[in-house]
Amino acid sequence: MKKYLFVANWKLNGSIEFISNYFKFFNTSSEIGLEKNIIVIAPPAIYLNEVYKNIHSMNIFLGAQNVDKNLTGAFTGETSILMLKDIGVKYVIVGHSERRLLHNENNDLIIKKFDLIKSLNLIPILCVGETEKEKKHGQTKIVIEEQLNCVLTALGTSAFRNTVIAYEPVWAIGTGLSADPKYVQCIHKFIRNYIEKYDPISAKNIFIQYGGSINSVNAEEFIKQPDINGLLIGSASLDYQEFLKIIELSK
Repeated sequence: MKKYLFVANWKLNGSIEFISNYFKFFNTSSEIGLEKNIIVIAPPAIYLNEVYKNIHSMNIFLGAQNVDKNLTGAFTGETSILMLKDIGVKYVIVGHSERRLLHNENNDLIIKKFDLIKSLNLIPILCVGETEKEKKHGQTKIVIEEQLNCVLTALGTSAFRNTVIAYEPVWAIGTGLSADPKYVQCIHKFIRNYIEKYDPISAKNIFIQYGGSINSVNAEEFIKQPDINGLLIGSASLDYQEFLKIIELSK
């Protein structure tokens, strides 16, 4: 039976009251398939501990939306991978298009973060994807290959072991314009085949997710595809009922 990875990326949303109300439903639901799948909640950094208090006894993992490239030191406002691990984080999102575009994160910085995450035996969720302009010019595979290859070149052919790849076309994130499931399947297959050229073990075991305007109406068509192993969910994950509906589609 296929296991899926569902990651809730809350982005810059949430409050103490929101978190309390959110997990009341999880605690009373017996039909959400938490045993079958891997569920990750990635709240803003300030609420990581609050979320962990609610999920540590459940089959749900804590995720972080970002991490600094430094372990310790005079870096005001940053959060170290050591700190994330210390409070129970298991998964860390890296290379999200919003970090690339809005915070000018390039591949060199993303590699440093990726390497730190792996060095502490945590699991990076590496986001890859093309812009609308790149898609129109037929450059999707070229862009993704570059994003993957920079990691392989810097960290070696086995770099993607114990790693998640999240394909997130930039033009579909937060726009309401979801990609066609068959198109996404094609890109996921390309990603898996590309990794397989360097490390068949990684290609066989890696989770490749899709993210981009996912909701309970369109999610099922994505998870039916053979090379889509889960979903990275943004705004729809803020509604706990909507998030659970998406998870239940995997049953």
